[in-house]
Amino acid sequence: MKDIRVLLAEDQGMMRGALALLLGMEDDIEVVAQVRAGDAIVEAALLHRPDVALLDIELPGRSGLDAAAELRERLPGCRVLILTTFGRPGYLRRAMEAGAAGFLVKDGPVEELAAAIRRVLGGETVVDPALAAAALSAGPNPLTRRECEVLEAAADGATVADVAGRLHLSESTVRNYLSSAIGKTGTRNRAEAVREARQQGWL
Repeated sequence: MKDIRVLLAEDQGMMRGALALLLGMEDDIEVVAQVRAGDAIVEAALLHRPDVALLDIELPGRSGLDAAAELRERLPGCRVLILTTFGRPGYLRRAMEAGAAGFLVKDGPVEELAAAIRRVLGGETVVDPALAAAALSAGPNPLTRRECEVLEAAADGATVADVAGRLHLSESTVRNYLSSAIGKTGTRNRAEAVREARQQGWL
């Protein structure tokens, strides 16, 4: 019997299959569940009771960060390890706030990933060193939760009226939040503000 039960959440089928195959070759690791969508993570975890959930961030339906926060509440014995293509300082900070025990980027060797799984299960926190340094130099997210919500709602080109309707705010309040977010990101308009906030991992 293998000791470590792993849930794998990755939307790219080839990547998901390769990771499952490579991790399954480790003597002590068994991939007990694979999901492609973020909104399937918690249900699969409650069903299969993994020791470690290996989550991508950008997934269909729901982000891995949101799922990590719910897993912390509903399955506290499951350690979360974020594995992502996007090594953004803001993502690392949000992952830690969501209760993740580790954060790695996908271009590392599989041996490093297997070792990280063992380490987080042993109670350690494992973070990609270069990303940790970048996160420290980048500082905290300057945007408030509301500013992030308004930027996210405006990201698809929605009008101020559309955003106000979605978030149950007045149009003047939405304009104030957008103006504040543009100022804090040092950009010229809301499209640039959305782009900068995403680049930093704040959205």
